[in-house]
Amino acid sequence: MKKERKKTTRPRVAPGMSDFSEKKATREEIRKGNFTRVTRLSYDETD
Repeated sequence: MKKERKKTTRPRVAPGMSDFSEKKATREEIRKGNFTRVTRLSYDETD
């Protein structure tokens, strides 16, 4: 009997992969509400 794999619809992202978040939504996507707001955080360590 074969095991069925669960298919996830959630995207998987590895740390450091930022090129997907830099793509801007088109006006059409914004009009339809098909976009995601992205907040980028960075840690700036100083001595």
